[in-house]
Amino acid sequence: MSLRRRWRMLGVLLVVVILPLLTSAAWAQGKYKTLHTFESSGTGGSALTGGLIVDQSGNLYGTAAFGGTYSQGTVFKLTPGSNGGWAIKVLHSFTGGADGGIPLAALILDQVGNLYGTARQGGNNGAGVVFKLAPNQDGSWTESILYSFTGGADGAVPFAGLIFDQAGNLYGTTVEGGGSTNSACSNGCGTVFKLTAKSDGSWTESVLHSFCLLDACRDGATPFIAGLIFDQTGNLYGTTEHGGNLSQCNGNGCGVVFQLTPNADGSWTENILHRFSSINSYWGVFPLDSLIFDGSGNLYGTAEFGGAAGGGVVFQLTPNADGSWREKVLHSFTGRDGSVPYASLIFDHSGNLYGTTFEGGAGGAGVVFKLTPNSNGGWHETVLHAFHDRPGALPNAGVIFDGAGNLYGTTYGDSNTTFGSVFEITP
Repeated sequence: MSLRRRWRMLGVLLVVVILPLLTSAAWAQGKYKTLHTFESSGTGGSALTGGLIVDQSGNLYGTAAFGGTYSQGTVFKLTPGSNGGWAIKVLHSFTGGADGGIPLAALILDQVGNLYGTARQGGNNGAGVVFKLAPNQDGSWTESILYSFTGGADGAVPFAGLIFDQAGNLYGTTVEGGGSTNSACSNGCGTVFKLTAKSDGSWTESVLHSFCLLDACRDGATPFIAGLIFDQTGNLYGTTEHGGNLSQCNGNGCGVVFQLTPNADGSWTENILHRFSSINSYWGVFPLDSLIFDGSGNLYGTAEFGGAAGGGVVFQLTPNADGSWREKVLHSFTGRDGSVPYASLIFDHSGNLYGTTFEGGAGGAGVVFKLTPNSNGGWHETVLHAFHDRPGALPNAGVIFDGAGNLYGTTYGDSNTTFGSVFEITP
């Protein structure tokens, strides 16, 4: 099933199940501004599934999954102008061939201004690539492929973005491929991989973990758009959409939160911190995106469905002294306050959480929300913006802050009247 069709089918499900459960929500519409609107046949791209990054000059960078010169997606840059407008520049149009195609995730920057990302298809074997874009003195950018996945044990179809370690190695996930032969994933259940730079400029891939190796995929399966994060001691954390227990969630499993710990011999050991369950779906099911830490070592994330009203949840995992983790639901979405939270979260300096939902809200096309902690341990949700498809609709990715406290994000578009946008919300 294509990514677009999957999301639209979920939208139909939500109309039937979630909307009857609408309840009142706190509303505090921010100053919303559309910075750029994408067109279905435009060279700038269309259908934004990944988030944004900002450089020190205030320029925004992102990816469009489709559109561009070859209809295989783009990498773009938005530059603020003195008149308040923003100018778009396409840094690369993917061909779907050796250079990759359909980039779904946000990019990352290194210290000298190079961009790094993934594309879900294309490459030498058609199984996706990890790419680098380097700026040239004339303002153009040059793409180089750091790794082409084979579709075998090394992984296939990288949906998520990348992270660096302190040594400059890259880490990421693939949705398919890996060493699993479990029938739950006919093309493999995905991997966690590492790319190490060699002295000659090439990169070597190593697989840190292949999912669905344990009975009933108890170690997780298919990390969907979920990238990785490090803790201060070098452990990796992430989520998988499925697995955990294949007897639940229509035989696919409801997903897991996992930890990977490095060993002295270079191998990594997986530890499952939490298995989501349809038996107690109040805690949420299907975590799709990355996690974040707070200063105390607690993890925060979102789950697509479940919760008190079935519209998904924001959850917290707190470590116990014995090494286990306990889950707490911070917010259950009901429909009018948002539903189907796909994306990862961010904190502000005051400890408030910010994120998006793919659907729900007053306009039915998703929301940007804020969660504020209360003195009694609870959290209060405020809807900062509800999308009405004018022109933004269906924000799949999370939001980011600039240095002035403004929020920036992207929308996918409804594929009928809008085809993606970049927006700003000012305090």
